[in-house]
Order: sequence, then structure tokens, then C-alpha cells
Amino acid sequence: MSAAKSILVVEDEAMIGMMLEDFLDALGYRLHAVAGTLQEGCDLARNAEFDAAVLDCNLRGEKSWPVAEILAGRGIPFVFATGGSADDVPTQFADRMTLAKPFTMGSVERVLEKLLETAG
Repeated sequence: MSAAKSILVVEDEAMIGMMLEDFLDALGYRLHAVAGTLQEGCDLARNAEFDAAVLDCNLRGEKSWPVAEILAGRGIPFVFATGGSADDVPTQFADRMTLAKPFTMGSVERVLEKLLETAG
């Protein structure tokens, strides 16, 4: 990878955010930020510059769909991190990739490669 791609992580569980940060570093990506709340995720999605995002579907009881809408509008690729069927993705995002929890470094690597490859 010539220039490290920057990844936004929207995740409310600190331990999972730190694990993703470690995975990204080991895989040669750069962590843009970890947003722990829906509001912070929306603010970063609107105003920050990064290459892709990993969105936890459930943020302290709130769904991350508004963040996804902002990213889709900006043309920034993203993947949903989901812990189960309670995270049913809205039909408008049915074509988006998902990353099932608990994830491994290998699963994160595969989904990000595919996500960034299809993005351009």
C-alpha cells in the first residue's frame, strides 16, 4: 500500500475500538478517529476527510443509519459491523457489506480490501 488509507471507526465499545485500531495498524491502515456516539459519528462523517468507515450498527441503543446516510451522500465507502439480527440493516443499505462480530484481523482485512477495491 503506497499511502496508508485512513479509516473512521464508529464504535461505542472502547475495547472493540482499541482492537480495531490495533488491527488497522497491523494491516497498514491509519485510524482517522474512533467515534463513540451517534452525534460524534455524524459530525465526523460530515466534516472529516478519510477513505472509508466501519460503522457499528448499534451505538448505545441508537442505530448508526444517519452516519451511513451522510457517508453515502459523500460517496465514502463504509461497512456495517453487526452483532446480530437485531441490527437489521435498512433496505436502502441492503447492498452494503457487513462485518460480523466478533471479528478477526483476517475478516477485517478481507472486508476493507474489498470495500476499498470497489470504491476505486
